Amino acid sequence: MKYVLFVCAPADEEEPAPTRVTARLRPPSDATTVCVAGDEVLLGDGPFARTEEYIAGVDLVEADDLDEAIALAARHSAALGGGTVEVRPVRE
Repeated sequence: MKYVLFVCAPADEEEPAPTRVTARLRPPSDATTVCVAGDEVLLGDGPFARTEEYIAGVDLVEADDLDEAIALAARHSAALGGGTVEVRPVRE
């Protein structure tokens, strides 16, 4: 299954170079947010972008299931750097 990882970055970070990925997403109610605090992976339901964050980019990944997609998000440099990564399934 394909998943989109929305990379949320602090608003004071330099905006990354634009990328273009097209995919229809499942509804926000199917989203899972992933943050890493120390050695702990924190999960949340639904989309979440704090006002001091913005969507800095997207990564389109293949994963066998949501658990594998969450594991990928937890190792993402944005999550490890204090940002948030929202995981959302792509409609197939």
